[in-house]
Amino acid sequence: MRTVWLLGGAALVLFAALAAFLAPLEPGVLQLQLAFSPRAFGAVMHFWSPQDLARYRAHLPWDFLLLGCYGAFGLLFTRRSGLFARHAPAARLVVASLMPAAALCDAVENALHLWLTAAPRFGVAPAYLLSGLAATLKWLLLIAFAAAVLHALAGRGAATPSHRG
Repeated sequence: MRTVWLLGGAALVLFAALAAFLAPLEPGVLQLQLAFSPRAFGAVMHFWSPQDLARYRAHLPWDFLLLGCYGAFGLLFTRRSGLFARHAPAARLVVASLMPAAALCDAVENALHLWLTAAPRFGVAPAYLLSGLAATLKWLLLIAFAAAVLHALAGRGAATPSHRG
């Protein structure tokens, strides 16, 4: 479990550091992530200065490291923690796949953002759509993992008899 907690801790530290690093960007990164069209993406880029764009692009290599950490954490936590031991094997497999799948979506989003922010890109609307869909799916998978963990924790508490005197 030591590796699991090291990966989780590294993911938390990286997430916090990147959030602080990107905090000055206005509009925020989430608005760029959820830009499904060249117009929506360009609207964010229009507000950012060249320094803001450089800041955003500088975070992307670190975000690749972050997605590696949280993807591995989710997989190993599900397999090693025992929290999901009472769940059916198919359910454990689904939960174990959530964070790695989110990391894969994040990698697609990051790769597209590296390309889309390197130079103005016209006539490639599908790339903007794919980027927005990848980001949306990433967030949904992360929320699903958190919900699965909370559900498992609630089930664990419900299965424990209370000792009242």
